[in-house]
Amino acid sequence: MTPIAKKIPKKITQHGETRIDDYFWLRDGDRADIVAYLEAENAYTEEVLRPVEALRQELYDEMLSRIQQSDRSAPMLIDGYFYYTRTVEGSAYPIYCRRQGSLDHAEEIILDLNELAKGEPYLSLGNITVSPDHRLLAYALDLAGDEVYTAYVKDLQTGALLPDRLGNTYYGLEWTNDGKSLVYVTLDDAKRPYRAWRHVLGDGDDVLLYEEADERFHLTVNKSRSKRFLWIQMESAATSEVRYLRADGGDTEPLLFAERRHDIEYDVEHHGDSFYVRTTEAGRNLSVMQAPVHDPRRENWKEMITHRPTVMIESVDAFRGHLVFMERENGLRRLRVQNIAGETHFVEMPESVYTLSAGDNPVFDTSILRFHYTSMVTPGSVFDYDMDSRERTLVKQQPVLGGYHAPDYETIRVHATAPDGVKVPISLVYRRGMRKDGQNPLLLYGYGSYGISIDPAFSSERLSLIDRGFVYAIAHIRGGADLGKTWHDDAKMVKKRNTFNDFIAAAEYLIAEKYTSPERLGILGGSAGGLLMGAVINQRPELFRAVVAKVPFVDVLNTASDPTLPLTVIEYDEWGNSNEKEFWEYIRSYSPYDNVKAQAYPHILVTTGLNDPRVSYWEPAKWVAKLRAMKTDSNLLLLKTNMAAGHGGASGRYEKLKETALDYAFLLWVIGGGAG
Repeated sequence: MTPIAKKIPKKITQHGETRIDDYFWLRDGDRADIVAYLEAENAYTEEVLRPVEALRQELYDEMLSRIQQSDRSAPMLIDGYFYYTRTVEGSAYPIYCRRQGSLDHAEEIILDLNELAKGEPYLSLGNITVSPDHRLLAYALDLAGDEVYTAYVKDLQTGALLPDRLGNTYYGLEWTNDGKSLVYVTLDDAKRPYRAWRHVLGDGDDVLLYEEADERFHLTVNKSRSKRFLWIQMESAATSEVRYLRADGGDTEPLLFAERRHDIEYDVEHHGDSFYVRTTEAGRNLSVMQAPVHDPRRENWKEMITHRPTVMIESVDAFRGHLVFMERENGLRRLRVQNIAGETHFVEMPESVYTLSAGDNPVFDTSILRFHYTSMVTPGSVFDYDMDSRERTLVKQQPVLGGYHAPDYETIRVHATAPDGVKVPISLVYRRGMRKDGQNPLLLYGYGSYGISIDPAFSSERLSLIDRGFVYAIAHIRGGADLGKTWHDDAKMVKKRNTFNDFIAAAEYLIAEKYTSPERLGILGGSAGGLLMGAVINQRPELFRAVVAKVPFVDVLNTASDPTLPLTVIEYDEWGNSNEKEFWEYIRSYSPYDNVKAQAYPHILVTTGLNDPRVSYWEPAKWVAKLRAMKTDSNLLLLKTNMAAGHGGASGRYEKLKETALDYAFLLWVIGGGAG
């Protein structure tokens, strides 16, 4: 039976205008009624999808069969210990291990998440860090999916837990160099990370190092690779500030590196007598400045790498003999390596369209740089690169079982033209021999927010669609930073509609070029990408056959008007402050929930998590309720709520595969496969 949410009209008045929200009760109503409604939607989803139950199982088995379930990560040598994780067939979580001196030495299990997950419906590891003398392990767990962590300390010699417990913590957990203290972050009532503390083991009186009072900023902590400094970084969506202290544990008053200035971002890396400052001061794509450690005031900064309008500097990493700059040009990352003598070279990549990311590089005194490489046809690969000899060693490549043969697939990059003339890149992958006849099923993915770039990476799960004839596409739309910070700037606040227009332009291009047709086009996005899904189907519903919206941020106007919710104030510089009428009116013009119309919509599958702190469950629940009441078609509209998870969905690897199998079965059912 189709669930029909009751209507309880609530008047909301802002800027002199009143609107009615019939489903606001799904946020603040009776908890039992809310849970009953969500469970009814879950039961309805399972009932409707019963015809594809066998297909869901087939897809799950197929995706699982490509995975080497018992596997080991590429080991990392730190102070004579080889650290790595491994997985065991049948176990949902990784096991953290090490071997001393040699990989032939006896294995020591330092943390088995499978043991910790017993009896728990959800488990997420937020932080894990070994003490400088390698005798203690600090780690943090979330057992609800709400991204609130409790940190523990384990004695690696005895296996016993120390009595120390750090509650209400977030990402960021660092040892002082003496191994006697931990620096960590706690959350305020809106789940904003805002305080940095130092905890001395065995002492209950933790020292507050810094409190960030401005609600637009969130706080993180980390340690320089040189191990000399601890950074306390404050960031809003457009402004940042760094305070720092010695990592030896003696400091209690962090020093201000450079005072925050609105719309100026910076971060700091350390090497020898110098700090290296990556900053937007000279331009949005950042430059690099050098500052003396003994007196890093702004007037002492010297330019090292000038700002370039077409090249964004994404990071600076210092090693004893080298500096490494991750740069992005034409939508692709590249590694620029400079030795201390000033000689520079770039690390060559084998394909024209690829994804490059930094590996785990905790060691300062080394000439070896670890990086990760993948493309839409090349499985994830870990390389160790000698920055002196320029030789690279493939340390590990993700196994793909079942006879995967990369030459059977092809990946290309094409460009659509947005309404304002901007060229929007689209990455495609498909089976070689695909015919452009308009008959291919196609899944178009998009995100387009927060300056997050969506790079073209390999997915063995995705083969279950591609081998059934699908073309898979990524629209590198504005709002991300795929083409630099200006790509982000051009689709935030009162330019947000560019994100939606770019995505629609990508869909129109793929149809015009006969990669697919509206009857065979599916789209997928999650979180802010779910906002994208809601906006484009309000705007152009006839363009798409099916939509998968995962934890979608769709009740934008209400959320942006409520400063008590996590992320709202922090993200004023992304969406605009709805307390100001200009931004309120603009957000109202595209907010998916507020713009649902009496019109035909595509087939829609919506997924969410009851404990999600980023996009509250009531956003997708309200959206589905309103769609069901207003849409004029008979297409599927399904809501699936994970009652024991948060923003990232299920925590175990097997349950995550089941979620993907659900998405893919839905798409295959309503769109159909191809020739394969």
